[in-house]
Amino acid sequence: MADRNPSEIARETLKLLASRRLAPTPDNYQALYDEIAGTRSTPGFPEGPLRQISRVLPGQTPAQKRLLGLFENAIAASDWGALQGVLVSYANLGLHAASPPVAAREPDSPASQGPVTALPAELADQLVRLIDTLMPALGEDDSRVHELAAQLVQFLKQPGPPASTLQLMLNNFSYRLSFAAEDQAAIRTSLLALLQMVFENIAALSMDDRWLHGQVEALIAASTPPLTLRRLDDVQRRLRDVIFKQTEAKTRLMEAQDQMKELLAAFVERLAQMDQSSSSYHDTLEDCAERIGQATHLQEITPLLEQVMSATRAMALNSRVARDELHQLRERSEMRHTQITELQKALNEASSQARHDPLTGSLNRKGLDEVMEREIARARRNDAPLCVALLDLDNFKAINDRLGHSSGDQALVHLAAVAREVMRPQDMLARYGGEEFVLVLPDTALPQGVDAMTRLQRELTTRYFMREQEKVLITFSAGVAQLGPQESSSEAIRRADQGMYLAKRAGKNRVTAA
Repeated sequence: MADRNPSEIARETLKLLASRRLAPTPDNYQALYDEIAGTRSTPGFPEGPLRQISRVLPGQTPAQKRLLGLFENAIAASDWGALQGVLVSYANLGLHAASPPVAAREPDSPASQGPVTALPAELADQLVRLIDTLMPALGEDDSRVHELAAQLVQFLKQPGPPASTLQLMLNNFSYRLSFAAEDQAAIRTSLLALLQMVFENIAALSMDDRWLHGQVEALIAASTPPLTLRRLDDVQRRLRDVIFKQTEAKTRLMEAQDQMKELLAAFVERLAQMDQSSSSYHDTLEDCAERIGQATHLQEITPLLEQVMSATRAMALNSRVARDELHQLRERSEMRHTQITELQKALNEASSQARHDPLTGSLNRKGLDEVMEREIARARRNDAPLCVALLDLDNFKAINDRLGHSSGDQALVHLAAVAREVMRPQDMLARYGGEEFVLVLPDTALPQGVDAMTRLQRELTTRYFMREQEKVLITFSAGVAQLGPQESSSEAIRRADQGMYLAKRAGKNRVTAA
């Protein structure tokens, strides 16, 4: 076959193209020619497609620029071997920087045996646990992201899943996950805004119910970001106590008001009876007087006088009884009025608890915001300094773990009590978080604020917290910030929090100026 004349092979190739009804393209012609000649032609060098590839290859770093030049030289020389070397070098870019030097690798380490193509089983298990933990937080709204997660988990549970396939699946999953996370964040923000609108509406519709305002304000404060589970638990416990007290006092107040209404009704009824008795008495006297005037004998006058005397005695008796009953009604009315006043006071006190922490008796976030707003306005009006200190108990988790959560609560109560005794009357204490407190120090510059917190630390070390005959030393770390000319309360507290964090890192039981 190899000795045949090329012209004969070409004629047979054309005939075969026509008989098979194939398009006369170079590829079809070459394939039939090789079939008739019994040979295999070497494919042509694809210079055009390779030139297009070279235009999209990265060439930013010095290494990439060097490899891109080698790639173009290989195309120009139609050198397949050089092309292969350049592509392998591109594939290895970035691997050398992330891998340790060859001399530092162990002989039997996976890095010395070539690139890893299968995912380690431990890493696959960790990814499965990560996905299982993540998905419940996304809800059931996006079915596609749950479908991708299920496929990814199923793939990771296979023995030795290939890393290249995992990379592609993770890219698809993370791309879809970013949209789901954005949707959940938007839903959460919208729900919080709707809740606040509902709470504000309740407050606007209950202008006369002052007992409800404290509860509504606490709910608004609770739904204001940032949200934490500890903060929501504190608000839930506080609101439960407030609602119970308000319900009890509200019921008693309504009962007292109903009793007052009954007393007023009895008073009006008794007055009507007195008026009726008085009218009847006057009618009797007028009738007797008319009959006396018409009498001609003394015998006719005598029974009329007895009738007048009898009516007078009855009128006097009725008046005395009515006077006694009205006196009793007045005493009962005064007693009910006093009771209503006391109940209203109890309602106001219950409502004010929405601004205080029920455990320590210090201000809560809502009360702190009101105090800060008032003190900032006063400080700027009087051009006086104002300091804010944020303190956090040291090793509070260890106290809870060793002595129990009830002892941890009592430790917080102990700290608040010592702070109220040591600090000035005008200094305000607020519970900012679980074991975090904020002290508002009016008319105090930064050096004096640091000294005040240091003094509180010394006093706290001399007053041990007693727990079942055991002396427990309680310390705290604090940051102090002086309010700037244009600074808001949240910015000052944030600076104080940063100072507290530095105090923790410096060894705890310290005060740092922010």
